[in-house]
Amino acid sequence: MADEILTARGHSTRIVEIDAGWSVDAELENHQWADIILLQTPVNWMGVPWTFKKYMDEVYTAGMGGALCNGDGRREDAPKENYGAGGTLTGEKYMISLTFNAPEEAFNDANEYLFQGKSVDDLFFPMHMNFRFFGMDAMPTFACYDVMKNAEPELDFERFQAHLNEHF
Repeated sequence: MADEILTARGHSTRIVEIDAGWSVDAELENHQWADIILLQTPVNWMGVPWTFKKYMDEVYTAGMGGALCNGDGRREDAPKENYGAGGTLTGEKYMISLTFNAPEEAFNDANEYLFQGKSVDDLFFPMHMNFRFFGMDAMPTFACYDVMKNAEPELDFERFQAHLNEHF
């Protein structure tokens, strides 16, 4: 759906299906090519699936030599300063799109047991930090909730389309 909407609006797209495998060099080139990276992933045990984590470990580590960042941003003359400020993808953006089994009401409510008032973006803070490490700016996160027990895919697609229309 995202590809159809974005292509119709004149954007060029590249789709990577991590479960089908990847080439580290091609993925580094994709990151450098893109103005915006849209990540769609299910949430498994409060994080991304292991194949996505493996992708990040391989691609993002390889990108430390300049493709995504120049090391961690620190300099020899200031080894304790500017950690994470070495990103080479400044001016690029990213958007995270997630599917949860949790209901939307589980977030942003201090009375809820598990997340204790935390947001989806609080839960995905480490993912946001990965992209900040590369110098990228966040676009608003999109989430589908309760996809296993109370799925409403038609409404989720409508909300997703509206989200893309608003932010692209």
